[in-house]
Amino acid sequence: MKISYNWLKQFVNIDWTPEQTGELLTDLGLEVEGIQPFQSIKGGLEGIVVGEVLTCVQHPNADRLKVTTVNIGSGTPLQIVCGAPNVAAGQKVPVATIGTTLYTSEGEAWIIKKGKIRGEESNGMICAEDELGLGDSHEGILVLDNDLSVGTLLADIYKVENDQVFEIGLTPNRADAMSHFGTARDLKAGLSQKNMHVELITPSVSAFRVDQGTLKIDVEVLDKELAPRYCGVTISDVKVDTSPIWLQNRLKAIGITPKNNIVDITNYVLHELGQPLHAFDANKIEGNKVIVKTLPKGTKFKTLDGVERELHEEDLMICDAVKPMCLAGIFGGENSGVTEHTTSIFLESAYFNPISVRKSAKRHGLNTDASFRFERGVDPNITEYALKRTALLIQEVAGGYVTNNLVDFYPKKIEDSPVHFSFANAQKLIGEEIPKDTIKSILMSLDIKVNNVTETGLGLMVPAYRNDVVREADVIEEILRIYGYNNINFTEKLNASISPTSRFEDFKLQNVTGNQLAAQGFYEILSNSLTTPTYAKLSPDLKEEHNVTMLNPLSHDLSVMRQSLLFSGLEAINRNINRRRSDLKLFEFGKTYHSHDGKYIENKHLALFVTGNKDAERWNTIQQPSNFFYLKGIITALLERLGLNKVTVSPVDKGIYSEGISLRIGKKTLVDFGLVNKKIMKHFDISQDVLFADFNWDNVIDLAKHNRINFKELPKYPSTRRDFALLVDDKVTFEAIDTIANQTEKRLLKDVDLFDVYQGEKLPKGKKSYAVSFKFQDEHSTMTDKQVDKIMQKLKSNFEKQLGAELR
Repeated sequence: MKISYNWLKQFVNIDWTPEQTGELLTDLGLEVEGIQPFQSIKGGLEGIVVGEVLTCVQHPNADRLKVTTVNIGSGTPLQIVCGAPNVAAGQKVPVATIGTTLYTSEGEAWIIKKGKIRGEESNGMICAEDELGLGDSHEGILVLDNDLSVGTLLADIYKVENDQVFEIGLTPNRADAMSHFGTARDLKAGLSQKNMHVELITPSVSAFRVDQGTLKIDVEVLDKELAPRYCGVTISDVKVDTSPIWLQNRLKAIGITPKNNIVDITNYVLHELGQPLHAFDANKIEGNKVIVKTLPKGTKFKTLDGVERELHEEDLMICDAVKPMCLAGIFGGENSGVTEHTTSIFLESAYFNPISVRKSAKRHGLNTDASFRFERGVDPNITEYALKRTALLIQEVAGGYVTNNLVDFYPKKIEDSPVHFSFANAQKLIGEEIPKDTIKSILMSLDIKVNNVTETGLGLMVPAYRNDVVREADVIEEILRIYGYNNINFTEKLNASISPTSRFEDFKLQNVTGNQLAAQGFYEILSNSLTTPTYAKLSPDLKEEHNVTMLNPLSHDLSVMRQSLLFSGLEAINRNINRRRSDLKLFEFGKTYHSHDGKYIENKHLALFVTGNKDAERWNTIQQPSNFFYLKGIITALLERLGLNKVTVSPVDKGIYSEGISLRIGKKTLVDFGLVNKKIMKHFDISQDVLFADFNWDNVIDLAKHNRINFKELPKYPSTRRDFALLVDDKVTFEAIDTIANQTEKRLLKDVDLFDVYQGEKLPKGKKSYAVSFKFQDEHSTMTDKQVDKIMQKLKSNFEKQLGAELR
């Protein structure tokens, strides 16, 4: 939000510097993020003076140039070469002297220097309108009033306004401060705590009166819930024209481009008082009637931006007797606004239901200054005052007469809110006792009325425009804000209690897991939990009816909660690949959301994504693509780190994988992982393989808590290794070999490993060769060859019986 310092001082008469004022506003909670200078004319016309052309002759070396002598009141006249076709002797003209900085229409600075043009000396520049920033014309030099004195500064003639503009980072709850008047109101309260009692100056509307009764427009409000208050008045014989300089300067300072005097005044009052207004061309209101109502779903309506929109049945509209004219509180219609041909207007000032405006604005993708304020709640009791203020300003800058009684539809007044305030609770929350008189003074400065006083507290009435102050805690926050956070003392001693936590707490296991993954080259990502409902169609395991749908979505693409972490991860992969980062290892902790039979379910997950090469390209390393077994090794190491190594393996039965496996302990699934289905990859425009692992983190935490870790000494005696080359059927898995081996020898067999697989022409059809190593170790003595040979013989026998294996 931009606030003009000059404008602010119209409400609070202070002589502080902008920097001091900015510091106080920040202390009050209106954080000033920056202060920018503003000049109504860029450069401030510094170095530009009124000169008189004494002589003007043809340039000897150029047909289109003239050589002039110009008196600027500094003694010797200046010789200036000028190319303007309209320059002539006897004129009063603006002269940019040597060293003056001018600006192009794009804002680039250039400096006037002494020089020669086609051999003739030139000591300045006679300026055109656009070169000074006074207009767009470049047809010739600007000829000034002949009564002006030579040497007069042009800045004094055009009254250049210099201002400082605050950029305030306003929090969404502070609807009351979304104007210069609201900011001044806070500033006054802050100054009162510094014993600077200043008056809040409010513009007078006592001059408002009905001049004639010649243009009556009836108002009918059919939806009182969506439009609790609606005011209107007609003004005839107005002249739509360019706004006066003072009005243009006010709007330009806060970044608004002036349009015409009627529209500019409505924008001016919007930013002055915080009340949005709208001016309709009264001659375009059919039936001389304004109706505030909703329309049937699907009704077509073309807005000022030329876009035809389909209305929702809950959109509140401002209509005439025949057609819709305006999307209430948001945007006007194409055929009802003020144009250069407008002579009479119907001026609207209203209080619309904030929720209704917000929903309609989001529904149609519109965000205007008016909707921004209506969504957050404007002051319902300033509606009529703002209308009178606007009508008087329009009469001042555009003429005209008020030609109808002011209509004020306000069937049920929005009352102030009662709040009980306790001194003890305030001290408890603030941590320090603030004097009761100071508290009362602060409340009065905030327009919060004290209805009754007791020893323990106060009975308060909070004004309706403070819709963010509804509880005692809100009142305490207001007191502390004005009193000053910096004025609260802190004790030198801080007490804290240590709460014992289990090493199996979620955040601790996440840290352990995250550190291990980061050490293996993974990067953590954090995705939006909101996603598009179309993703549920990409997998047979997900159902659209299980989507958790947002009641007020930001957009269609962010209208449901995600059912899987896969799709947001693929979005990140696609984004990285498009930026030439194709070797990726990513992980994310997050939740999925499902709706089943009216109940909402949240599950926590850990997702791993691997694609591209295992390692970066180096001279001493052969690049290898990441594969299924690489991801399996990472997952196995991770589960072992958490003490979850006694898992069972089964094929994965989820449609998001083209192939994969599932690891379980008992009936609880720890992780599903595998190669992502090509159909899903095509949707995200990813051509390279992506491996995805989906951990059920809730199950991981639950099983990790019940896992007992046993500690024992390192063995003193050496281990020994033996190998088998087994010829087995194609369908035999290494897992089967590992299981049989561990069942055959439970005490001395420490490890089984597969170090080679061979399939080729030299082997019988349907067979493959597994090279398997077995590691043995006795913790109490050195093992002998006889012991090992006996175990190996048992293993051979069991492999032959159970798997039909042969030794090669």
